[in-house]
Amino acid sequence: VGNEATLGSISAGQLEAFVRYMRHERSVPCSLKSLARRLTTLRVFFAWLTEEGIVPTDPAASLPRQRVTTPLPQPLSDDEGDQLCASTEEWRRDADKPDARPHLLVTLLLNTGIKKGECIRMTLADIDTTDPANANVRIRYEGVRQRHKERTLRLPVQFPAVLTEYLAQYRPQSELFECSARNLEYVLDACTKRAGLPARRLSFETLRWTCAVQDFKSGMDEDELRRKLGLSRVSWADTLQKLRELTAPPL
Repeated sequence: VGNEATLGSISAGQLEAFVRYMRHERSVPCSLKSLARRLTTLRVFFAWLTEEGIVPTDPAASLPRQRVTTPLPQPLSDDEGDQLCASTEEWRRDADKPDARPHLLVTLLLNTGIKKGECIRMTLADIDTTDPANANVRIRYEGVRQRHKERTLRLPVQFPAVLTEYLAQYRPQSELFECSARNLEYVLDACTKRAGLPARRLSFETLRWTCAVQDFKSGMDEDELRRKLGLSRVSWADTLQKLRELTAPPL
């Protein structure tokens, strides 16, 4: 379109040409999933411009709705979740070699739904256990463009006690988990085996989705859940659809 173009001059044909370029003419073609996100963004953006009277008509109204079918995530069932927590609690209290880290990690992920990167960046200073009954963690981002993902999340009531044990055992100085993300994945693999779950059943993503499904089923306000997961409104649309499918009663 060119730098000299104004929003009001953009036509439906130009947007359709842009979509063709993204899908077929770029040196690295856009994936269907990425294309679907871009189409959604264009539709939402131009619908807002039209609603606000910034442009007279909506040039994105005729854009195709690119539906991408991806496999649904596989959150833990209630029984699997109970089995997992019981096994890590038992590990925490092992008579020969107690280890609080697996239970700390699993309960943190199941209750907050944070991402792997957010977990590995978490510092001790981000956690506030001043009032054990209302302990919380602050999820922080350095980049200005990601500040909307920052949020404060409640921690389970038992978390401060488990944290105290973990600190005494591992003595971290700054980050909560002073190891690589891969090492934490090994911890999840060990939890899988100890709980008697199928191999590779646990991952950061699985526990994130398990948390989201639990909160959704409990009736948490949808916008509150979106903010808890640190999602934009555009990303939330896809997540919400998956949550509805995951929690729909069987036919």
